[in-house]
Amino acid sequence: MLTVLVFAPAAVALVLLALPRTVPDAVHRTAWTVTSALLLAFTAALWAAHGTGGGYAYETRVRWMPSAGVGYHVGVDGLSLPLTVLTCVLFLACALYSWRERRRVRAHAALFLLLQTTCLGVFVSLDLILFFVFFDLSIVAMYFVIAGWGRDQAARAALTFFLYTFLGSLALLLGFIGLYLAASPHTFDMTDLARADPLAGRPVAAGLVLLALGTGLAVKTPTVPFHTWLPLAHTQAPAAGSAILAGVLLKMGTYGFLRIAMPMLPGAWRRYALVAVVLGVVSVLYGALVALAQTDLKRMIAYTSVTHMGYVVLALGAAASTTAPGDEDARTLAVSGAVTQMVSHGLLTGALFLLAGALHERGRTYDLAAYSGVAARAPVLAAATAVAFFASLGLPGFSGFVAEFQIFTGSLGPRPVATCLSVLGILLTAALLLRAYQQVFLGPLRLPPAPGSPRAFPDLRRREAAAVLPLLALATLLGLAPRPLLDTVEPASGLVLEWLAR
Repeated sequence: MLTVLVFAPAAVALVLLALPRTVPDAVHRTAWTVTSALLLAFTAALWAAHGTGGGYAYETRVRWMPSAGVGYHVGVDGLSLPLTVLTCVLFLACALYSWRERRRVRAHAALFLLLQTTCLGVFVSLDLILFFVFFDLSIVAMYFVIAGWGRDQAARAALTFFLYTFLGSLALLLGFIGLYLAASPHTFDMTDLARADPLAGRPVAAGLVLLALGTGLAVKTPTVPFHTWLPLAHTQAPAAGSAILAGVLLKMGTYGFLRIAMPMLPGAWRRYALVAVVLGVVSVLYGALVALAQTDLKRMIAYTSVTHMGYVVLALGAAASTTAPGDEDARTLAVSGAVTQMVSHGLLTGALFLLAGALHERGRTYDLAAYSGVAARAPVLAAATAVAFFASLGLPGFSGFVAEFQIFTGSLGPRPVATCLSVLGILLTAALLLRAYQQVFLGPLRLPPAPGSPRAFPDLRRREAAAVLPLLALATLLGLAPRPLLDTVEPASGLVLEWLAR
């Protein structure tokens, strides 16, 4: 079942590439959109049938390279299922948004379908090598998205992204090999490694393996100081590429901490939890302060991603800062809040990058100073951006508030100083988002200059609205009725914390 889900997009991509070049572009766009819609319906059905159990569901386990301890093992639980659904939601939004794309449409659709396969594969993998294969292939696919459909410096941005994140994946592979060698019998199976705790009682080796895993996952997250590839990649990528990069690919790092580092290296994670807390707080404050200084809309949104992922790292560190009896509820809140933040950030940042792309399509620039009073010309665009901004700063009624409330409530007890410092990130985020909104959408009308006649500036088009508004609606629904998500996430979070407390 999960195998069909993962490889169906790649199969459709291969079919599109095999079609004659004379096939109209509308066929490729329609195939991409229909495939994404069917996959979303399929994952939603899987979620509805999953229930609230804490174990894995829909497992497939097949021998792949048995002599090396590598198997094809896939499955989902309450940690991976929401991220799988989020992936399908965002790829459908990007398919709808990309109907406007006119350059190499067949290759564009096929590449995004292949990218969807790699992203889904990461979240359902239960074998470290299988995880690594999909993790690395996602880097390759995103490289071609940035290089092929990006802006003026796309080649440089794609190369920087690839080299930086590929170096991180090599560090990740070293950590995987360390876990494999420590296990007896040798295996790369995630479930077996989590149960075995192979490096228990070997603090030095566990610390080195955690360093390798942490470095690779921190690059992907990205956590300060491993974030420097992010602003350039986002600025040069096409809007749909930025939405997937921020909404899905960044989650692979934080998901890796939850799925791999915490359950397989519980002693080392507890020992170095303070490092995660510090890096989380630094990422929160640094990302918000640097975003406040930006004059480019996409760079500003990119740096807010550093802030929001910093909250996740803070929560995962705080959850391991104490394992005393009676603190179980706080630790569960922190971990559940981290997963909720991943989902919330994916929806909202995906919407923000698509809205930024719509603004750029009309004004041909992301420079904030080039715009003023846009709400008079594009009221729907202005209203949608206002909702996305307010939701991103954690206003009650939106998913961001639920996530941040859980994170702060779960982290305050074990790490009060760090939590109080990170709360400042909300204030800074509010300042930068409201300043940007006021500058672009309010005040007297001013649009970027255009040669010849005045530039046309239409409101949000139907396909743009069909891509963006459901993301905002889902973020609102999760803010008002988060119980279905939390009922799925909390049992799996409790199981991770049981492994962590060993």
